[in-house]
Amino acid sequence: MRKDFLFTSESVSEGHPDKICDQIADSIIDVILAREPEARTAVEVAATTNHVVLLGEVRAHVKREEMIATARETIRDIGYEQKGFHWDSCQIECLVHQQSADIAQGVDSSGAKDEGAGDQGIMFGYAADETPELMPAPILYAHKMLRLISEARRDGSAAMLGPDAKSQLTVEYRDGKPVRAHTIVLSTQHLDEDMTSADVRAVVEPYVRKALPEGWIDSGTVWHVNPTGRFVIGGPDGDAGLTGRKIIVDTYGGAAPHGGGAFSGKDPTKVDRSAAYAARYVAKNVVAAGLARRCLVQLAYAIGVAEPLSIYVDDYGTGEVSPEKIEAAIRASMSLTPRGIRTHLGLNKPIYRRTAAYGHFGRAPDADGGFSWEKTDLAEALRKAV
Repeated sequence: MRKDFLFTSESVSEGHPDKICDQIADSIIDVILAREPEARTAVEVAATTNHVVLLGEVRAHVKREEMIATARETIRDIGYEQKGFHWDSCQIECLVHQQSADIAQGVDSSGAKDEGAGDQGIMFGYAADETPELMPAPILYAHKMLRLISEARRDGSAAMLGPDAKSQLTVEYRDGKPVRAHTIVLSTQHLDEDMTSADVRAVVEPYVRKALPEGWIDSGTVWHVNPTGRFVIGGPDGDAGLTGRKIIVDTYGGAAPHGGGAFSGKDPTKVDRSAAYAARYVAKNVVAAGLARRCLVQLAYAIGVAEPLSIYVDDYGTGEVSPEKIEAAIRASMSLTPRGIRTHLGLNKPIYRRTAAYGHFGRAPDADGGFSWEKTDLAEALRKAV
């Protein structure tokens, strides 16, 4: 393990074109799951200037008009009322159809056969003790900067800003621990065309400082706020959006591997989503249990097969016991079949729109079951199992 280095992660706001699409897709899933907890959904969304297209397949009782209305409401909630992308006037086309019977046959439970994975694939989970949330610091604080700015925009404190924004944070590590902000990059849409980069910095700097740990910003910290000088045209009017294009933003900011599958638009029977949540859950609980200071978990699945093909743990040399013992403890402490994951984490609920911006991990568990994979209630079972 390197001890002294710089590491950078980025985040994007809920008004980023790709994140608009992720939120629309997950809003549709929430509408469906609220009525049919066992529904199957695979919804993709594309957006450009005043046009949104809904694609994919479902096995659920939902009308196209309802999906279109949900998309429009999501765009309104994000805050788009600009000429090139307005919630009330943009054209929304729904091409979602019913799920293939061949896919259903492969993954449904029947008789003694347990419900199989909805697809093949590999999923990774990661946790590290460098922050209280057991997340990598760069992505955690890159998210937090944008969340605070978004809250200020919504409550009127920063009403001159638009919904579209990006952040990037370079963190300096010493002796393996994050200690300061080396470089801060932040670009945000502004509604006042006369605002300069300096004007924008004056608005956002208090929220950036609030987001970062005390003492992290010093005289040597480099700032790049709206470095192009102007950011008035934002959202899909400035750049097309698509679901699933921000998978590193959604996870660990590049600090850990990614299996390649996106989350948003997929119901929790899809292991791309649920097994990635389970992998984060067990990795976080391994660290919370004191079994390792850093933990990477990989799970692998085959379509139609219930049990994971493999469980792999890397403790980066920080473990109190061997990775093999941790792997065995994970198997003994939790079912990692698709149904076992959904049951343990309570995933058949309308809890997904909130995940679709500012990261799926490092968030506080909600009382209604949202972010259940962030709990550390498996730590004791893991300790006993080793």
